[in-house]
Amino acid sequence: MTSYLLPLQHSYRLVQLTDCHLLAQPDGWYQGCQPALHLRQIIAFLQSDRPDAVILTGDLTQDHSAASYALLAELLSPLHCPVFLVPGNHDDLHLLTELTQRRPFVAAESLLLADWQLFLLDSKGPTPAGSFPQPKQQALQQQFRQSTSTHFWLFMHHHPQPLACFIDQYGLTEQQAFWQLLQAEPRVRGLSHGHAHLAYQRQQQGIQLVGCPASSVQFLETPDWQTVNQGPQWCEWRFSAGGTVRWQFKRI
Repeated sequence: MTSYLLPLQHSYRLVQLTDCHLLAQPDGWYQGCQPALHLRQIIAFLQSDRPDAVILTGDLTQDHSAASYALLAELLSPLHCPVFLVPGNHDDLHLLTELTQRRPFVAAESLLLADWQLFLLDSKGPTPAGSFPQPKQQALQQQFRQSTSTHFWLFMHHHPQPLACFIDQYGLTEQQAFWQLLQAEPRVRGLSHGHAHLAYQRQQQGIQLVGCPASSVQFLETPDWQTVNQGPQWCEWRFSAGGTVRWQFKRI
């Protein structure tokens, strides 16, 4: 597993961006918004309020075209911090791999922040639903065993537990086994995901779940698919060396 070590400090400020749904054209439209404009506004804000790192949790483009990933690289190029990513169901793995060869992107499967280890999980499957099959579960379990960190946090695209709305048909297909794996490791403090285009937080069986709002549009918690443009949104994280974690949903 490739891990990225951040310099030792008392606290780390991270930004999570998700579900950008960029198109090949910078002025393209997705569900009543211009995704590139939304993302550009967020990056402009981050230039004056710099984080230690940025984590992208999938569905970075809508049409998974080379041009849309080139646009993503262009929009994020002003950042002066490493950018990490996990794939979503809309993403092209080959193009994502190529993207990590360009600044400011960094290829890593986990981040080391003092006593924290943040795991970046790939939940992309053959369908829009998430997949984290047994070989990946076994590999993650082995990584847990080998880690000397005191606290774990996980980032992935798909939601690991039901949200009682239409998006559940595209959730993680191995929910029960994956959840048992997390519950068996007491150092797992929580997990944050994208995919649902929904800002929420809840404790479930001792594990904190956080849904990151989309930078594009939000989904309503309804039985059928409905979207609403509420402006650019993201989640800001604070991980302290002492083991506390805080997060805040942000909006422009």
